[in-house]
Amino acid sequence: MFLKKNNKKVLVAMSGGVDSSVAALLLKKQGFDIVGGFIRGYNVDGCQDRDAEDARLVCEKIKIPFYVFNFEEEYKKKVVDYLLNGYKKGITPNPDVVCNREIKFGLLYNKAMELGFDFVASGHYAVNKIKNKKSKIKIFGGKEGIYQAKDKNKDQSYFLWDIPKEKLEHLIFPLGRITKPEVRKIAKKSGLPVAEKKDSQGICFLGKFDFGDFLREKIKMKEGDIIDTNGNKVGEHDGVWLYTIGQKHGFKNFSGESFYVIKKDLARNELIVAYEGDKKLLCKEFQIADINFLSDKTKKDFESGKEIKVFIRNRYRQPLFRATLTPLDNPHKSVSLSALIRVDVPHQIFPASGQSTVFYNCKGQMFGGGIIV
Repeated sequence: MFLKKNNKKVLVAMSGGVDSSVAALLLKKQGFDIVGGFIRGYNVDGCQDRDAEDARLVCEKIKIPFYVFNFEEEYKKKVVDYLLNGYKKGITPNPDVVCNREIKFGLLYNKAMELGFDFVASGHYAVNKIKNKKSKIKIFGGKEGIYQAKDKNKDQSYFLWDIPKEKLEHLIFPLGRITKPEVRKIAKKSGLPVAEKKDSQGICFLGKFDFGDFLREKIKMKEGDIIDTNGNKVGEHDGVWLYTIGQKHGFKNFSGESFYVIKKDLARNELIVAYEGDKKLLCKEFQIADINFLSDKTKKDFESGKEIKVFIRNRYRQPLFRATLTPLDNPHKSVSLSALIRVDVPHQIFPASGQSTVFYNCKGQMFGGGIIV
């Protein structure tokens, strides 16, 4: 992975899980000067202390320093409040994208640079090909940029699109070229105390919990009707804020047929649905805003008015679809970049407001994304 051994300083974001633990181990074996950093966030499931202890034990095992960074207050403002405000507006936010931008590769990254570290690393499954001129280090040689991981089932490039481009040359993802089974094998062979620990299925730092119950605590719910595209009542819901576009289950269905949510009407407190096989389920085009490009050339082409051929996904692990990115008029420079996305072949891809559309090229390079509006 690296051209030669070195003593460059790396702060590894340690979660207490097997992925970040193996990431730290691999970097140490490469000769980096490693420090493990655990982020204390706004935790709901009460497992944060246990995770911090697991991270400490791993650092003790591989003989590296361990520190805890308390970002609980900032996480509450930047991620939890963002999440709740989005749901109150009827959209479906993506907290993991915001967490990466604001916390892991925001606050932690900034702290690492202030403390004199050369790089920040994590256990993300993604490939970041970089050439750090200052450190004279190349990682995963070839054209610079973020690419899909070798393990396509674990690939997390989708969640990294909103990281500012200028930070990429200081980020390392050691697991990009190995698979999850290989990570487990390395952990067991090295005797890491988290080798058998189950993967976390929860939201970034919030933990694993019933998200519906969490929303019910924070937002006053009101039961309402489910209406089909012909105006008929076909079911009932527990509150429009609990549902997202494309959802098929989790409400009372009186119709006897399968249907999907295609719209949320907050003013009427109604979910609008279309039946299985209905052409209204096929997506032809939609809009995105707040676009972040990780490719200077692509951004330059886009800002000059050129249409960009891309592969997209709107959800984690969703298959890639061919599409065209068309710039929308942006008369005010203070307004974020926005675009119309036309899908080459209409599919049931369910673009939900607040979620992320992420762009790739045919070589698996992820070069940007935006928020669905």
